[in-house]
Amino acid sequence: MSEGQETPNPATASGAGKPKTSELHAGPGFRLRESFDRPSADVVDGLREFDTPSISDLMNRLYTMRSEIVQLAGLEVPLVGPVCTVKVFPGDNLMVHKSLDLAQPGDVVAIDTSNSSLTAVLGDLVCTKARHRGIGGFVVDGLIRDLPTIQALGDFPVFARGVTPIGPLHRGPGEINYSISCGGIVVNPGDIVVADRNGVVVVPREIAAELLDRLRARAATEADYIAAVARGEFSNTWVDTTLDDGGVQRS
Repeated sequence: MSEGQETPNPATASGAGKPKTSELHAGPGFRLRESFDRPSADVVDGLREFDTPSISDLMNRLYTMRSEIVQLAGLEVPLVGPVCTVKVFPGDNLMVHKSLDLAQPGDVVAIDTSNSSLTAVLGDLVCTKARHRGIGGFVVDGLIRDLPTIQALGDFPVFARGVTPIGPLHRGPGEINYSISCGGIVVNPGDIVVADRNGVVVVPREIAAELLDRLRARAATEADYIAAVARGEFSNTWVDTTLDDGGVQRS
């Protein structure tokens, strides 16, 4: 070997190197849609009239996220808006940052972390940026950090499973505006999230207008019933009827 010539790396010389299995591949798992069909603003605004228990009831209690996802910030502010969906690799939040460029004012960003407890997927800087861009808030099936600073924003609602000081990586992969699983519910871009202190419900976009009509139709009779109960005017005879119809044994 001549003077000054470097000793070859055996791994490189033999053709070995970084495993190909670690490369990112365009397509499922590493893709984004820049836009999606949104529900009408009238329907979204109409759903603001109702709380999550009322909406959950009229969807037969099957479109409500798990109770572990709770409101951690913006506690007096309900969260209602079309969903921009994000799926991240556990421990990473590259696609969360990119979602800030794709979500429109009023959108809710829902994040699927595969229920990871490895790291937070957002903190005060992401929330502050989102608030400046008019994003409605976040629903995170995972953890966040910087909670005191996020709460200090005052009117920016964030729902998540909990808090950790551990920050995420920013490498990918991930997806934006494809179907995700969030809180045990399949969420599609353009569905409507309604979230308050009771929890989080997801209204599929294709049934949102019809659901709003049923909510409004029920509201008047429900108000009369609630007012009667408040006055002490109610009967529980329906309970015995249900028990007897089911063949209850009495002794």
